Amino acid sequence: MTRNTRKINWVKAALKDYLELPKEAQDRAATALTYVAEGATPDIAKPLTGLGSGIWELAIKSRGDAYRVVYALQLGEDIWIVHAFQKKSKKGIATPKHEIDLVRERIKRLREQLR
Repeated sequence: MTRNTRKINWVKAALKDYLELPKEAQDRAATALTYVAEGATPDIAKPLTGLGSGIWELAIKSRGDAYRVVYALQLGEDIWIVHAFQKKSKKGIATPKHEIDLVRERIKRLREQLR
């Protein structure tokens, strides 16, 4: 049986960020991204608010730390991984502003490249 999966692409800087995450966090993200590519929504995925529709993040817990992998579903046919980072918010569950700003900038540049 052939599965109908979407291709996963990486913003170069996001791949570099991802490879700096602990192996356990990378493995959990890879499994979740496989579900996303197959059209499912993994239980660790949630919409990233404030950036428009189609921007999601994987919330990964590993050894007491929190990590995020941000991906875009509505930039062409492919899924685009735009950022990965360790979450160190000092204000509860909110994603730090500088991380949101970085995601916003990468999405803007990616949209320009895909035109």
